[in-house]
Amino acid sequence: MTGLFIKESMLRFFCSVDAIIPAWAYMLVASALSDYATTIVHGNAAELEKVLFRNMIESLNVNEYRDKRCVVKGCSNLPVPQSAYAHLVVKLRPVARSIMFGEPCSTVPVYKRG
Repeated sequence: MTGLFIKESMLRFFCSVDAIIPAWAYMLVASALSDYATTIVHGNAAELEKVLFRNMIESLNVNEYRDKRCVVKGCSNLPVPQSAYAHLVVKLRPVARSIMFGEPCSTVPVYKRG
């Protein structure tokens, strides 16, 4: 093997103790590691999850949902940050005919084009 190729790497960092750290220190960390990570987040694991979900939603091709009825699934094996649901509605609303939340047998209407 001549080299290791990583398609995408993520990094999160934070200070877990009460310390006064200047803002530029975090900038230095991000600058030094930006060649090695495609996603860098200052914060805990929950903050990283929010950023990852936001990035996934941003990369959605919403044209697939144009004039369609969309159901955002309510149950998942993995936890979904509440912010992801809000961001998804904002992303889908301009194109979707309607957006509902829950399971197909019991949905809550969130948006319906008038």
